[in-house]
Formats: sequence, C-alpha cells, structure tokens
Amino acid sequence: MTLIQSIFSNYSTRDASAKNISGLKPEIIRKSLHFLIALTPVMASINKTATIALLMIGTLGYTLMESLRLSGVRVPVISSITSMVSRPRDFGRFVMGPVTLGLGALLALLLYPSSAAAIAIYALAFGDGIASLAGKFMGKWRPAFLLGKSVEGSLACFTVVLISALAVSGSMQIAFIAAFTAMIVEALPLEDYDNLAIPVTVGFTVQIAMAVL
Repeated sequence: MTLIQSIFSNYSTRDASAKNISGLKPEIIRKSLHFLIALTPVMASINKTATIALLMIGTLGYTLMESLRLSGVRVPVISSITSMVSRPRDFGRFVMGPVTLGLGALLALLLYPSSAAAIAIYALAFGDGIASLAGKFMGKWRPAFLLGKSVEGSLACFTVVLISALAVSGSMQIAFIAAFTAMIVEALPLEDYDNLAIPVTVGFTVQIAMAVL
C-alpha cells in the first residue's frame, strides 16, 4: 500500500509541476509586456509630447483591435498574443490589462512632475509585475487580510519599488513611502484596475512627500 501511495504521490507532484510550468509561459509573456511600460520615463525624458501621443495611439489602437477580435475578426499577431496571455477570467471578454496599463502610465505623465511620474511608472512596471510572478510561483503564505494575495508577492513588490524609487529620488524616505504605498495598493483585489490605481496613488504620495521632505 505504501508503494502504491508513493506512486500516486509522485504522479500528483508531477501533475502539479506540469500545471505550474504550463502556466509559467503565458505569465512570463504577460509580465514581459508589463515590464515594457518601464521604458516610458526614458522616452518621456527625450520627448514627453511624443511619448504621451504614443501611449494614446497605442491604447486606442489596442482597443480597436481587441474589439475586432471579440467580433470574430482576427488581427495578425495582436489577436494571437492577446489570446495567449489572457487569463481564464478573460475568456469571451475584452482583455482590459493593456488598456489600463497604457492609461496608468499616461495618467502618471500627465498628473505628476518627471521624478514622481517615473517612480509611479516603475512601481507599475516592476512592483506589480514582480509581485505577480513571485506570488504565483513562490507564494505560500496567504493570510486572510491579503484577500488571496501572498506575503511573498507583497514583499517582492515592496523591495523592487524601494530600489527603483531610491535610484530615481536618491531619498530613502521617499523610496520607503513609494514602496509601502505600492505594496498596499497592489494587495487590493482590483484585478486589472491596479494598473490605474498603483501609478496614480504612488505618484500622488511621492509628489506630496517630495514637497514636504
């Protein structure tokens, strides 16, 4: 009986590993696209107007192509990528992630000065992205107050935002405020709308902190 249990246990472990690996590819692709938004501050430092225009055009273009996909019209490359990286909850629905991602970066550029905007966008790109990967593949401790999120993901978010904010601001106090804010907002059950909430909230708190400190 022990041998049989051991065999079934091995199969169960292999099945779990296979499922984990099968979910790894779309998540990495999804977050790789997410990380690309980190290029926004660099582009804005060269030409802010052009960067804003590019974000607007990209967001509107994606909205059109996603609407076509839902209507049964497949757009080469874009429709395939969207289908590949969409989550189970997105089945048969408009995939909002790229829209809120573009709008989040756009709002940061429009609402805040360059340093606060850069920290806000890095929090969106790296904080949210790394938190999701860490939570999905390393998250073990999920206390009730985190509403399904993991402590490991929250700590990963805090760490990468702290580092990126410190690199931009040169102030540990501002970096801590940005990291703590990003960690709290990322832990909320906002789904794709955290792409809006994180940069707007982090940018606001950083702007206030820069004025006070």
